[in-house]
This record gives sequence, C-alpha cells and structure tokens, in this order.
Amino acid sequence: MISVAKVQRLNAWRYYVRGVAFGDGRRPARQPLKDAQEKAGLPPGVWMGRGLTALGLTAGETVTQRQMELMYGMGRHPDADRIERERLADGDTPAEARLATVLGQPVEEVERRKQTPLFALDFVFRPQASLVVLWALGDDHTRRVIEQAHERAVATVLGWLEDEVAETRWSSGRNRAKAPALVAAAFRHFDNRDGFPLLHEHVLILNRVQRPDGSWYALDTVRLYQHIVAAGTLYTLTMTTEVCEELGLATVPREVTPGLRPVMEIAGVDQDLIDWSATRREQIDAALEGITDTYVKKHGRLPGERGRNGLGWWAAQDTRREKKTPKPLEQLRAWWRASAILRFGKQMVDGLLERCQAAGKAIRARVGPRVDTALAAVDVAAIVFTVRRTFARRHVLAEARRHLLETLRGRGFAPGLDDYIADRALTRHARQLTVAQPGRRTPVPDQLTYTADFAWPHRWWIADAGGKPPRESSRYERARVASLVLQNAIRDARILSTARDEGPAATTSAAARGDDHNHDQAAPHAVDHPDQDTALTPAQRAAAVHAHQQAAMPEEYLEGRTTDPATWLRTPENIARLAALTQDAAARRRAVADHLQQTGQPATDAVRPADQQQHHTTRPDQGRGPGRDR
Repeated sequence: MISVAKVQRLNAWRYYVRGVAFGDGRRPARQPLKDAQEKAGLPPGVWMGRGLTALGLTAGETVTQRQMELMYGMGRHPDADRIERERLADGDTPAEARLATVLGQPVEEVERRKQTPLFALDFVFRPQASLVVLWALGDDHTRRVIEQAHERAVATVLGWLEDEVAETRWSSGRNRAKAPALVAAAFRHFDNRDGFPLLHEHVLILNRVQRPDGSWYALDTVRLYQHIVAAGTLYTLTMTTEVCEELGLATVPREVTPGLRPVMEIAGVDQDLIDWSATRREQIDAALEGITDTYVKKHGRLPGERGRNGLGWWAAQDTRREKKTPKPLEQLRAWWRASAILRFGKQMVDGLLERCQAAGKAIRARVGPRVDTALAAVDVAAIVFTVRRTFARRHVLAEARRHLLETLRGRGFAPGLDDYIADRALTRHARQLTVAQPGRRTPVPDQLTYTADFAWPHRWWIADAGGKPPRESSRYERARVASLVLQNAIRDARILSTARDEGPAATTSAAARGDDHNHDQAAPHAVDHPDQDTALTPAQRAAAVHAHQQAAMPEEYLEGRTTDPATWLRTPENIARLAALTQDAAARRRAVADHLQQTGQPATDAVRPADQQQHHTTRPDQGRGPGRDR
C-alpha cells in the first residue's frame, strides 16, 4: 500500500532532513547526516526518477544533507552553491545569482500570496504484513528476494506515474503538459517506532518538473492524489507477484476489518506471527474504540465508511510514540528472531518458509495461471459501480489490479492485462456521463466520469458471532454479491452454449445490459491475455476457466454471505448461536400455540420465526438475472 504526506515550508522539511533521512530516528544535533547514517548502520538515501539528468544527478547516487536542504527546504537546484559562486564571479548581483538557482517560482513569491509552499510529496511504500514477517524472520536469500521485489515495485510505480499520471500546470492550471521526468529521493526504513519489523520506503517526489521548453514548474499534485489507490494496487500486485513466483508462494485473503476489503496475505504465515509484528494495529484498535464511542455520543449514530477512515487516522496519531534510536538491520533481525522464538518456539520460526511454500504449492495446484477477461470485466465494473456509483478510469484500473491479485493468487501475468481489463469494463459495462462543452477544452480520457446500468443491490444484515447487534452489510460486501450474481449468470450461459453446439465459448452481457443481449456472442471467449493463443478446444477452455474461477474467485470472502438468503448467516462461527436462537424461537412458538389453544383461538395466526427472518433478510440478488428488466 501507499500513503502520502506533504513536505512543506516551515518545519516539515526539517522533519525529513533530520528524521526520515536518519531511519525515522532523532539525529543528534550538529552531527552530519552521512556520519550519523554510517554510525547507526543505516542505508543512505538514493536518487530516483528520469528528471535527474536535468539536475546533473544520476539514479542510485547518494542523497546528501545539503542537497536535501536546497531542494526540499528552499526549492533550489541541488548544486546551487556552485552555480551561485559562478554567477557571482561572472558579475551577477547576489539576488540575480540566487534567482538563477531557484527551480520554478521562488518561495518568497508564494509566501507573499499568503500560501504555504509545497516542496514535495512523501510517498510511503509498505508491503503486506505477511511479507514483512517473512522478510524479518526468513533467511538471507528470502530477505534479498523480498527487498529486490520491493525495489522493483517502487521503480515500477514511479515509472507508471511518469508515463501516465504526472503533469505540470501553469497559469492557474489553465495550461498543462505531460511531465514524464520526475525527481525523487528514496529512504528505506526497517522498523516501526516500537522496534518491530516494518519494511517501508519514503520516496520524496519533488514538486518541480520541467516543461518542454526547459523551464521548471509545479506538478499537478491533485492528479497524483487522485491516482494514489491505483498506484498502491500496482505496487502490491507487482511486489507480491514477483515474490510468489521467485519463492513458490501464493496468497490468501485475510479479513482485517469485518465487512471491508480483505488483504491478500502470503499463505502459510500464521496470524499469530502477523499479530506479533503488528504492534501498532493493537494500539490503534484500542484507541479507536474510545474515539468511536465519543463520535456516537456526539452524533447519535455510528460512523460511515469514510468516517471510520478518519477516526482511524486520529487513533493512529494519538498512539504514535516518540522517535527512537535507529539500529542496523543485522542487529534488528537478530532481536526479531530472538523475540519470535521466545514467543512461538524455534520450530515455528525456522519452518516458516517451508510452511509457506507447502501452502503455496497446494494453492498453485488448484489455481492455474488463467484470467477470464470477460468475467474479470464484469467483476470489476460491478464492484466499482456498487461502491462508488460514479467512477473514473483510475478507479476501474485499481479494481482490475485487485482482481488480478485475488484471482491469480501470486501467479505471473502478461504485461498490460490490467489495462486491458479496465478498458473492457469501461467499453462494455459502463456508460459515459461526461459531455464535452462547446468552447471548452476536451477532457482527456482519465478525466471522464462513468456510471453503469447494473441493478442496485439491496442491503442486508449480518449477525455477529460474539453477541453484538447485527451490522448492516458494507458497500464492499454488496458489491461482491452483485458481482457474483453477474458472473454466475455469464458462467451458466457460457457453459450451456458450449454444451449445446461446441461452438466458441461466447460471453453474454444480458445480465449487465438489458438492451444488448447478444453483443458478445460473435466474439470468442478470451483466456489469458488477448495476445496469447490457447491450444484448448472451446469446450475444454470453458471448463478450465469455470473450474479456475470457482477455485480462485472470492466466494470465500463472503464467509457464508452468498446470494442465497437462506444461507448467508450460516458461517461456522454462527452455527452455535443460530442453534440457540432456533431453540429459543421454537420454545416461544410452542408457548404461543399452547396459549392460543387454551383460549380457543386458531393457532395459524402466530408469526413463524422463519417469516420474521425472511422479513429482515432482503435478497441481495433481488431484481438480478439474465432476463430481468432494469
């Protein structure tokens, strides 16, 4: 995942120069950054991005303290001291010499408008908790594989931002141009403030890029913020796929918060090990409970999904500890291993990679490296529509990458498959809302807004195994159910069509579009990437894809909350509670029947518990199906 923070004027840039560049510790006063890093055994920061050439820098070169002060504290050239000396020697005034080293608009001009200058955006890249545990407790080879995958994933995301997202703007945003050359400084950290493992990378993207004429202007940071989720899914997908392919691992979904999207973790990493490393999670959860109680007392209701995210941020800030003294990675790994062995035993720690590889082998034997692009497009479009109602291409692209991670379970895929699925979801299952206005600039493709014509899934309620009041289904759970209904309809239509005439396994979008029932019938079903051929017959191909999707698609995420209203509540955790409720309801019904019989009234007026349950349980797939009118 990726989180973002601002590097601004005043004290923010000092925080990065003195802390982030020093392993998120507190660097001693007046001690040079290089000396402090060497003494603490920390890796130095390195430069990244295609824009380094224009500044006389090279990728992988060490970031110095003076360069950080000039670029991230003053908005000047990293070699400003030399340039200023040369300009003064040529006869320029001090003001002119200093102005020649400024990148873009001077900071003083921005402050005169009573605005706070933005020097950079801090992108923090962090892998899943199970990968962090495997990196911390695995052998040297495992650690190197994970670190190399992390480095390549960060570079991939930065390259994607340069190719697809980054733009520069001027004239109050009226003029803009592509900015395919970013400048960034990367600093790697190994632990959290409690000293437990947390591999993450701070990438400070400079808020200055070159226009085609060579002048420096600010980035369109709004676009960067808009594409954060798509960038985060690309990082997770890229890193997880490389680690799984290199070490023979696979992923499984892990529900962190009930009702929200599960996290795809490495299969075989025990939950106890994840909890051991995630000390911050326990602290945040404890603080979040009190903050939520305060919110309920103030507003008289529980917070929504957006409100929960905001309260979670406050809980994280309230429980954040003071900076620590950083330590070398070798010392940290020795301490982590001793701590884990003391808590879980040597056998559990030493056999971690072997268990992960065994679990990965079992999953890989069941889930093949196939992607049904027709079902993927339906899944992506249905989920994005149910969660957002209106959406842009970046939302669909992010969901397409999640789909690949969830479906392939760590297996590799052809480059560009995520874009293909996103484009297919937009062209076949979405309807454009943005209309070009006469006399105004034509919106670019990633600024278009879409919606879909799927039926809106009804809400339902989910009982808690711990005796708490039932909670309403989240938008994500409703989106999953809506997607499964459409996928099942397409699977059934495809298999029936194949069994009938052994023709090409065609797709149908009748469940998605009521006005075009057969627009896909002439197109062959796409397996793998569209550029890859398959040697299977149509019948074999349809059967293989159906079996693969049944094994890999996320029916298991619903934990019994399927499209059948009679079974959505019946999870293993709720069986005992359901039995007790059934017995209690049966006892009450017998008591009511006996009372009515004694008073001479007919017993058929009693309300059956099954009717009560059906009344409170709305069908999540009501109004859906291949032949249902919208």
